[in-house]
Amino acid sequence: MRRLRDGTSPLRAGVLTLVVIVLFSYFGFSRANPFRQQFELRAVFADAKNIGARSPVRIAGVEVGKVVRVEPAGRGASASVVVMKLERNALPIHRDATLKIRPRIFLEGNFFVDLNPGTPGTPTLRDGATIPLAQTASTVQLGQVLDSLRADTRKRLQELVQGYGGAVGGSPTPGEDADQDPEVQGLTAGEALNRSLVDAPEALRGTAVVNDALQGLEARDLSRLVAAQQRVSAALVSREEQLKDLISNFNTTVAAFAAEQDNVARTVQNLPGALRSARQALASLDRSFPATRAFAREILPGVRETPATIDAAFPWIREVRALLSTAELRGLVADLRPATRNLATLTGGTIRLLPQADLVNRCALDVLLPTGDVVIQDGPLTTGLKNYQEFFQSMVGLAGESQNFDGNGFYTRFQTGGGSVRVRTETLPGGAMLGNFPLQPLGTRPVRPAQRPPVNTTFPCYRNQRPDLNSARTGAGP
Repeated sequence: MRRLRDGTSPLRAGVLTLVVIVLFSYFGFSRANPFRQQFELRAVFADAKNIGARSPVRIAGVEVGKVVRVEPAGRGASASVVVMKLERNALPIHRDATLKIRPRIFLEGNFFVDLNPGTPGTPTLRDGATIPLAQTASTVQLGQVLDSLRADTRKRLQELVQGYGGAVGGSPTPGEDADQDPEVQGLTAGEALNRSLVDAPEALRGTAVVNDALQGLEARDLSRLVAAQQRVSAALVSREEQLKDLISNFNTTVAAFAAEQDNVARTVQNLPGALRSARQALASLDRSFPATRAFAREILPGVRETPATIDAAFPWIREVRALLSTAELRGLVADLRPATRNLATLTGGTIRLLPQADLVNRCALDVLLPTGDVVIQDGPLTTGLKNYQEFFQSMVGLAGESQNFDGNGFYTRFQTGGGSVRVRTETLPGGAMLGNFPLQPLGTRPVRPAQRPPVNTTFPCYRNQRPDLNSARTGAGP
């Protein structure tokens, strides 16, 4: 064989080239770097069953490492130790660092370790350090929250919500609302509340006018009022002993009136007659005072000065007129008119919306939620969980179905097979489909109904009987 100029044979050069290509391909696709030094971090978790090898470790949403393994914390211990390998760009990790096991988004599935590297300035951890149990936490599932409530507590909570719905939507019994306003007699509490919203636009308009008037005539009137109240409060605080004496004396006075409550009641009963006599006495006294006429004559010079007083008041009137101009108060009222009209429209829509929302709530309380608490008995496939919990577990399984991916995106694996059992589907738009199975099909669980159940949109949902989930048939289909 011919040799190259440096003495290497073509065979040896080809082998070396092939080895280099294989090494570069491996490191390029696996992203493994044998010269990279990773930081090992260990953490003790009370519950780490949702984390496994290759689970990601993230800081502020950025992946900085992976879980290497999960091992028990010790013999007989319920806690687990999660061993992680971190990139160098995740350092430094401080002594007060915290870790949490969090669920990934729906399309990702599974869980990840959320690492908070700690407070800058505190001591840093070395390679292989362990974070104690007090600085870790696991995610809480919805089923765990509901399971923490005892059965009697959940039942009382359901009864409370049902009672509230009945109080708002239930009609009063004959005579129960006899002492109420005639406009709302015979209405449910929700209908009476909706009717009260009819007067809301006028009430809100008046409230807006009052709030604007509370701002005062000048820019700092409100702040001056607050400052004056602060000075009054400070003065009252500085007279704490006098305030105590005032309250004590007031208590003594009220006690004295309470001790003589019979006499006070008789005095109040005789008060109308005393007032009538006093009116007559004052009329006679008025007639007996000629000096009143003299006073009227003496006040005439003051009346003559009234025009000058009015002229002096003109600057104040000009200021008030400017306040009531289009650019000020009337402009604000004009801006509020469209909002008031929209609010009235919203109120009318709310009147129609609230009864429908009440029907939805009653349907959920009386039918949907109790049905979700039923445990489906399915022979050897029975899990013992409530069916709503089984539903969420199946969603987790579906979310993790397509976790593997390549350069083209996510993919799902299917395994084909064959056998002596021939099966045929019903007629589809493209025709019937045929296939071979190794075993006889077991059927569906439950059996698919022959026709679609009817839907009645006029019958209230909450009046339906709760479905018997354990009465469905299982077996082979057609």
